[in-house]
Amino acid sequence: MTVPSPHPPTLTRRRFAQLGLGALAGMALPGVAACSAPSSDAVNSQLVHGATGGGLKDSLDPHFPVTIPDIARVRQLYESLYRFTPGYTIEPALAEEITPDADGSSWTIRLRDGVRFHDGRTVHAEDVRASLARMLDPKNPAPFLSELAPLADLQSSRVMDARTFRLALEEPYAILDQMLANYSVGIVPADFDLAHPIGTGPFRFDMFVPGQRSRFLRNDDYWDQQAAFDELVILDFSDDAAKVNALLAGQVQTIDNLPTYLAGAIEQQGSHTLVSETGGWVPFTIRVDVKPFTDVRVRNALRLIADRAQMIDQALGGYGRLANDLYAPFDPAYIGGDVPQREQDIDQAKSLLKAAGAEDLQIELVTSTGVGTGSVEAANLFAQHARKAGVQVRVKKVDPSVFYGDQYLSWVFAQDFWNTRLYLPQAASCAMPKSPYNETHFADEKYIGLVRAAFREMDEERRNTLVQDAQRIEYESGGYLIWAFQNQVDAYGPFITGVEPAREQPVSAFRFNTFRPVERR
Repeated sequence: MTVPSPHPPTLTRRRFAQLGLGALAGMALPGVAACSAPSSDAVNSQLVHGATGGGLKDSLDPHFPVTIPDIARVRQLYESLYRFTPGYTIEPALAEEITPDADGSSWTIRLRDGVRFHDGRTVHAEDVRASLARMLDPKNPAPFLSELAPLADLQSSRVMDARTFRLALEEPYAILDQMLANYSVGIVPADFDLAHPIGTGPFRFDMFVPGQRSRFLRNDDYWDQQAAFDELVILDFSDDAAKVNALLAGQVQTIDNLPTYLAGAIEQQGSHTLVSETGGWVPFTIRVDVKPFTDVRVRNALRLIADRAQMIDQALGGYGRLANDLYAPFDPAYIGGDVPQREQDIDQAKSLLKAAGAEDLQIELVTSTGVGTGSVEAANLFAQHARKAGVQVRVKKVDPSVFYGDQYLSWVFAQDFWNTRLYLPQAASCAMPKSPYNETHFADEKYIGLVRAAFREMDEERRNTLVQDAQRIEYESGGYLIWAFQNQVDAYGPFITGVEPAREQPVSAFRFNTFRPVERR
């Protein structure tokens, strides 16, 4: 395991200027009041978060978030039936319990009593039915439930009483409780209108300018821990220097995806780093349906070209753990440590490329700052590694709005970011033929059969065996080069408390309702 340096770099005045930090000092961001020390008796306290990436396609849709700012916003407005704790275990949220029948083909959802939407209406089982109907629409399913959509039998499903809904399925689906704990399957009113977004979250909607900013007001009727701040503002940042600048200038109080080389240095300026051990990953994505990557030897050569340890040290600043081309490290069936660890082996990579007739390989690698911390740096390092094997990699850096625009999921060789997930929910999102984010275009028939069998298997031990067999296929012939699991590095200002590590997502999994202003003495 690579660990952060105990002696983080000093942020000298010269280095500070080189990074462009300080240029915003004293300059107010549009629509945001300068942030000085909040006080407990403030009439109108405001928390401002700087989110990485975003663009004109930003959305408030509860079921279709894509970018980091999208995720940050939907987590304020909407809530799922179950949720993940900071330690990444499932716990009840809007539902008290979600229980299957004996074979898993019918699930009963029992709502928590007394939860209200932002407009004051009580959450009813009919709202659960309508939300699931929206998410399970076979013509446009919510990405996270796309594998479940063909199996849902909404005609046979029933509202049993005001707090109970029974979901019928065409066949068993053993992990429904895991799927319904995802942040992107929020429950909304039966008459939901995206133009006036209403949910049950700790903040309610006030205003939204795609690609720029959004503002939310505290939900005073929130059923769980009520926010300490009257307002929450989320700002999009495509530039890391501007984002860090805003934090140090007091224009924002929290930021996600702090450049890791600044993790120690910002402490010298009065701010704090937040480091969380997550299952998040920033893979290289290789389309298996485009030559020369249709040849598994070429894909595996790329995996052997990467110097993973160096990328962790330099691209992630040491804030990461070695990965082995498999995801979901917190899943009980994870086998990443049981198969041979891939390391840089230039001779073997050359041999594979020669056997595949690709000795003079020239490829383009598409990256963006919107992918997250260390992505661009990792891309440049990989290009250096590839030269040792005679492979020419041209790194193409594009704006986040372009990367996640019309060509997203079509890039032949690129990168992406994924947050912590268990194996089967992750596979449903990225590795099946109809997965909404199958960026590698992986479509192995044996693999598909194993995963679908695992979805149906109610016995956990047998299900884990199926999952492990599926992982071996991905390890041997998949389209991901997964070089590290990130330790998520975020930052917050000196006047915020209650910020705790979380395995799921950045900045305490965006649980801004748990943050508190530091009280003046």
